[in-house]
Parts: sequence; C-alpha cells; structure tokens
Amino acid sequence: MKLEIMQNKIIDFILNETNKAGANGVVVGISGGIDSALTAALTIKALGKDKVLGIHMPEFGLTHSTDNREAKALIDWLGINYRTIDISGIISAFMAVIPESESADKLSKGNLKARIRMSLLYFHANQMNRLVMGTSNKTEIILGYYTKYGDGGVDLEPIARLYKTEVWGLSRRLGIPKFIIAKKPSAGLWTGQTDEDELGISYIKLDNVLMMLEQNKDPEIIQSTVGVSREQLNSVMKRIERSEHKRKIPPVPEIC
Repeated sequence: MKLEIMQNKIIDFILNETNKAGANGVVVGISGGIDSALTAALTIKALGKDKVLGIHMPEFGLTHSTDNREAKALIDWLGINYRTIDISGIISAFMAVIPESESADKLSKGNLKARIRMSLLYFHANQMNRLVMGTSNKTEIILGYYTKYGDGGVDLEPIARLYKTEVWGLSRRLGIPKFIIAKKPSAGLWTGQTDEDELGISYIKLDNVLMMLEQNKDPEIIQSTVGVSREQLNSVMKRIERSEHKRKIPPVPEIC
C-alpha cells in the first residue's frame, strides 16, 4: 500500500510540474541503472512514452559493453525514443586545453563527466522545450553522493523522497527488468567503481542508519540496532555534514 501511494504521488508530481512549466515533455539520462530506470518508468506513466526522450551517454573505453547492452535493453523495454552519445571525445577535448589534466585525480575527472552529461541533457531539453529529469534518490541526496551541477543539476527530482531500498521495492512493483534490479549500483565514473564499496556500507544498512538519524536516535542505539561500526556511522554523519552545501542554494551576503 505504501509503495502504491508513493507511485501515485510521484506520477501526479511529474504531471503537475511538467504542465506548470509549459514543457512539451522531459529528457532522462539512461545509465542502465535502477534509479534512471525507475524515473523513466514513472515519467512514462505520468506523461506517456512520446513525451519522454532517453539519452544514454557512455564513455568509450570505460563504459562496459554489458552496461551499453543493458541500457539498450532497458530502453527497448520502456519503448521510448532515445539517443546514444559517446562522451569520450568531449572529455578528451576538455583535457587537451588544460595543462594539469594529466595529473587530475579520479574524483575531479568523474565530476567533469557528470557535468558533461548534464550539459548534453540540457542542450536537448532546451532544443525541445522539455525538462531535465533528475534520477537521484533520497539516500544519495542526504549523503551528497552526487555531483553538484552534474547529476544534481536538474529541473525535477521525482524519486528524491525514496530511499534506495524503496527504489528497489517500487521498481519490483512496476516490473522493471530483473537484470536492472540485480545490478550492483555504480556511477560508472571510473573502472571498478561501485557505490557500496565507495561508501563502505551496504545500502540496506545505510538506509536504516539514515532513517534512525532522521528520528534523532542515539548513535549507540543506531550501532546496536543496525549492526554498523562506529567508524561506519561516523563516516555517514561526516558525509551528511560536508555535503550540506549541495542541498542549499549558494549563500549570498546580507547587504541591507
């Protein structure tokens, strides 16, 4: 029942906000992961397939061929129009004009890729009078586990009230293909990257921690209830604190 209520509220939200903006439809970045799959599926229910354009933006030499096949299979399952744009040439051109690019760390490069993808989504959205749909879930947003002005640069965030575990639950309810649901979550910004390895905690435990933090539970109770170490809990709390700037508009000085 809870999942059905969530689904209906998100569908109404997408429809109302798109109409309010006077947009002709939306653009969704399709990575082949569960978040973009669920976002696209809910958007189709709200607007219809003809108003949803999926854009798959692999990086040649990094994006695994399996990811490309799964993204294409997902798009076929969704039945929407789509475009595939290889971003490797854009990345190379960007790096070629920056002398320090050879020594850039993987996080800087990864954030650049996310911002390139954002720019491509907005280019298509502007051309077609459409909105850019975000695909970030509540878990990622609370932790700041996304790129500011990258995958965080969107017009609407339909699944932003869903924890990652709720994304899985609603995806099963909507019949999202099992190969998407079973896939290890990854931003795909560098070779071998997975969300849970990088975060140092499973999404199931992480969501339980975040829910209990939201209820202002004591750290000791959270540790014993969820079964996480003090180091894991501290890491989560530090991520929340350090990413606060991502969840707010840029600060301005008080003049008057």
